[in-house]
Amino acid sequence: MKRLVVSALAALALSACASAPTVYQPAAGPTAVGYSEYRIEPGRYRITFRGGPGAPAGYVSDLAIRRAADLAIQDGYDWFRVSDRFIEGQPDRGPRMSIGVGGGSGGYDGYGGYGYRRRSGVSVGVGVGTTFNLGGGPAVAATMEVMMGKGPKPAGADVYDAREIQRAAGVRA
Repeated sequence: MKRLVVSALAALALSACASAPTVYQPAAGPTAVGYSEYRIEPGRYRITFRGGPGAPAGYVSDLAIRRAADLAIQDGYDWFRVSDRFIEGQPDRGPRMSIGVGGGSGGYDGYGGYGYRRRSGVSVGVGVGTTFNLGGGPAVAATMEVMMGKGPKPAGADVYDAREIQRAAGVRA
């Protein structure tokens, strides 16, 4: 059992080393981690944030919204509306390791899918297991088109106050 725990910890450590961290920064290239934007017209942008392998899609979307807030304030706007958004990701093709622990009745004990019989008779077993992606998981990108405005924020679920987004992200004015 001790070897099993050590193997699991080693897999997690290896997974952490293989993953590019997802941090709020400009992307260094078209497939690099970070944000990029394209100005469609004054007050209208297409923003993309690419996360590192294994970054949750919701977190990547939040970072794209943060970039929209930063651009709105930088350009002198108060709020922005997300008019279109989508998430894209790469399939998970990384190597995997699985760990399982099983036990049973009728004299059958097993670990990780292997077992032995202690006595004759009918064996029934139950197992629990998990897998670890050694490659870090899929890379996710969130893209959204935003339109910016000045003055009081209009009503709507896809309308955000740029300064409130920055405050929530811990950005100091």
